Amino acid sequence: MYPLVISLIIFFAVLLVLVILAQNSKGGGLSSQFGGSGASNIIGVKKTGDLLEKLTWSFVVAIMVLALSTHFIAETGRGTTNEILDKASEQAAPMLPDAGLNLGSDPAASDTAK
Repeated sequence: MYPLVISLIIFFAVLLVLVILAQNSKGGGLSSQFGGSGASNIIGVKKTGDLLEKLTWSFVVAIMVLALSTHFIAETGRGTTNEILDKASEQAAPMLPDAGLNLGSDPAASDTAK
């Protein structure tokens, strides 16, 4: 599920870049690329600008929702542990030297007890 969501985020990000590049900051945008007035009569400059603006906001919202959903998807897998590290810690524990030292006791008290 996680790779699917990441793939959708990348796909929407590429579409967002293409939609932003299709817009012109001075208002011409996509309609001026199709021959100026001919395309303006068919599509209309205002309608093209509205469509591109709605697409831009839609892609931004979709990316935000998918990015936030990755947190909840990844949270379900946090309970798993690494089996290799668990086995390594179990094997390393018996190898620790046990010299019979009582680190919590007073050394003077142990001398008097003998």
